[in-house]
Amino acid sequence: MDIKELTQIVEALLIASPEPLTETRFKACMGDDKATLPLQDIIAELQAEYERSERAFLIKEVAGGFQLVTKAEFEVYIKGLFTKAGKLRLSQAALETLAIVSYRQPVTRNDIEAIRGVSSDSSLRTLLDRKLLEIRGREEGPGRALLYRTSPEFLQYFGLNSVQDLPKLKEVEDILSEDQRELI
Repeated sequence: MDIKELTQIVEALLIASPEPLTETRFKACMGDDKATLPLQDIIAELQAEYERSERAFLIKEVAGGFQLVTKAEFEVYIKGLFTKAGKLRLSQAALETLAIVSYRQPVTRNDIEAIRGVSSDSSLRTLLDRKLLEIRGREEGPGRALLYRTSPEFLQYFGLNSVQDLPKLKEVEDILSEDQRELI
């Protein structure tokens, strides 16, 4: 199979897939027609083609795979396309809980509540229902509390390849202090 045909196949898979295309899923889709090139190489070829033709989209590495995304400069137009119903709305409590889990995972409900100082049952339930969190297992020791971590959907929603891509807490503090100085 030549590179042109492989790039067309990968492009079709990227367009059709609601989730990131991984090497494993790509190979499964190829079946008996084994690709002679790794997915990463085909993606690089497609990406170069998109850059040459100045497309409004690019391929981004997200959640261990690849996904077609629009360029940031078109965000204002795309926002107009979607109604409020399509947006993910989270309460302040759910956002706090999500931040704690994403930076301290795997973490128990008691750990979250010790940091927040209030019950987190409702927030955890909401985040589990929206598939932003998942249960990883149980903690060793008395009570064998459930352990929570972020899900692949969390990575996909926030455009991250892994939790290591989250901003470091020091970076967040610097941004917040910079914003405070601008308000003065």
